[in-house]
Amino acid sequence: MSFNNVAIKIENISKCYQVYESPTRRLKEFIFPRLDYYLGKTPRVYHEDFWALKDVSFDLPRGQTLGIVGRNGSGKSTLLQIIAGTLSPTGGNVQVNGRVAALLELGAGFNNDFSGRENVYLNASLLGLSREETDDRLDDILSFADIGRFIDSPVRSYSSGMLVRLAFAVQAQIDPEILIVDEALAVGDAKFQAKCFARLKKLKQNGTSILFVSHATEQIVTHCDRAMLLDGGKMQALGTPRDIVNRYLDILFGKRKSQNTDRQQMDAQIDLAIEGEETRAVRESEAEVSGTSSAGITGRLNGSYADRPNYNSSEYRWGDRAAEFVDFHLQQAGEDFPSSLTPREEIIFSFRVRFHATVVRPIFGFAVKTKEGVTIYNTNSEWQSVELIDVAKPEQDLFVSVSMPVMLFEGDYFISVGIASSSTGGEVIPHDRRYDSIHLAVGAVTSFTGLADLNARIKFETK
Repeated sequence: MSFNNVAIKIENISKCYQVYESPTRRLKEFIFPRLDYYLGKTPRVYHEDFWALKDVSFDLPRGQTLGIVGRNGSGKSTLLQIIAGTLSPTGGNVQVNGRVAALLELGAGFNNDFSGRENVYLNASLLGLSREETDDRLDDILSFADIGRFIDSPVRSYSSGMLVRLAFAVQAQIDPEILIVDEALAVGDAKFQAKCFARLKKLKQNGTSILFVSHATEQIVTHCDRAMLLDGGKMQALGTPRDIVNRYLDILFGKRKSQNTDRQQMDAQIDLAIEGEETRAVRESEAEVSGTSSAGITGRLNGSYADRPNYNSSEYRWGDRAAEFVDFHLQQAGEDFPSSLTPREEIIFSFRVRFHATVVRPIFGFAVKTKEGVTIYNTNSEWQSVELIDVAKPEQDLFVSVSMPVMLFEGDYFISVGIASSSTGGEVIPHDRRYDSIHLAVGAVTSFTGLADLNARIKFETK
């Protein structure tokens, strides 16, 4: 790909900070290494190196949106500041082809003593616009910001929402070739966010390249062409938004070693407290969920999860496997594993969960997503106050069923399921999470368009 078709090219970018334990050590490093140098000694070091970024490389083609996700402290903001030119890298090369507009921090580039109107001209001049060009765009900027009479008040009196409205209005209305947005939209209300995303879509259609950082995974999936995962200052993955979001959720909610120790200690205590083996009848009685006993669905769940017709081999799976989904079954109107679902008809999902360790009060979760990864519906047994079983023991099976009407629009959807529990510290321990593991196809719908049937009904009267 030629550089003319690339908005941003990053090659092995690294950023190192010198961290001092105290101001005294900073002062010592300013003085003593110089003395050591003149005396021919090895200079003493009073700091520790912290690498905020380490060998990050990627390209952003023109007219595309790249989403960046990662935990707090993973290096996202540092990377954006380097691209925007407000921070210098320790190593690597940054090539930017076009005028950059950046929303990195609330109030960045604003003077608190100036009015909102004066800051519009100040910010626009920093972005390379003349006063005449700013005059031509002023009405659009003020209309987009929509902060009324406060435009002539000092910005120090603005709320965070008003500040980001004005900042985004300036940056977006100048038609930048590259736009960088770092969590700035998180403080806006729903109406303003909708306006911002509509503007981002228009900018993208006009050829603007966008770098978008957000912890809202739905926004990454919906608005980005590609996504990148940063963790510990390193690029962990670069690919489709849905795959990257799944990897991010794995890191965000994955089970830590400390949690594993907690669960093992808890399991040992429970094993000592519980004596004897439970009979199969007692286990099945405890496995009743929402009035459906395991005996009623056991016969349909004697196969393998991966061999079922609706199984998606491209699922994303993770967890410690103290419990795992070993089989599932679908049924609608007496038909097993239908190739196409009939709208409005009820569908029944059945799952077989096998435990490989003692698990206290397991939690079953269930989600429906579009093929783009947008969550339509998500619930779990805890939210619905359904107690699956108090204590599950190794080699025990749990049978869970879910029933719901098909109120979706025609098209393809994916089912995600999960089984988890809580550690002694109250943190969620994922045992088996199978994202997008079941594929559903909904047949033709003629009564509405969109994602889901909200059961709206039109009425009228005549005189």
